[in-house]
Amino acid sequence: MPHALINKPAPSLSLPDAKGETYTLAPGTKGVPTALFFYPESGSFGCTKEACQFRDALAEKELYKRTKVEIVGISKDPVEKQKAFVEKEKLTYPILSDTNGEARKAYHVGKGLMGLTDARVTFFIDSKGVVRDVLDTTVNYNAHAKFVTKWLDKVEAEDSQAAKTGEAVANPAPAGSGDTPTVDATVPAAGDA
Repeated sequence: MPHALINKPAPSLSLPDAKGETYTLAPGTKGVPTALFFYPESGSFGCTKEACQFRDALAEKELYKRTKVEIVGISKDPVEKQKAFVEKEKLTYPILSDTNGEARKAYHVGKGLMGLTDARVTFFIDSKGVVRDVLDTTVNYNAHAKFVTKWLDKVEAEDSQAAKTGEAVANPAPAGSGDTPTVDATVPAAGDA
């Protein structure tokens, strides 16, 4: 069953970050995609691996740099534990503290491993603030950064295609040139129907 937020606006929220300062997440307001990942526990083996994969992708992958994706991690851990986690792993993006579960509730994130732990769930939110897809797999911590990379590739291709289509419409061939701009090969030109 698809997640309840797919194709809907992502909820905005404000939570304390690892410095204890309020961080407001408002997907779509910056005009960049957002990868929001919920994880069970800061400092645990799988959560550390997942967080470091996002850190490394931001530093090393050109796709992450080009798209200016906003990465945000959230767990129920208190600010002090988040601070130690961020410092130890040298994380370069916000890690938020959701001690009362308000973010998990807003994003419909439940339990994983048959209710034994908080679920590991990643949301890919496009630059307009719409939840495009959700990955819910608590055990497979390696899948989350790959999931975001797949979606960044997809939206970059969509944006590129939209720009080309918009460019063709915005820059029609000069009058009398005999050339007709091609907008989309799958759409019949006027009179071809």
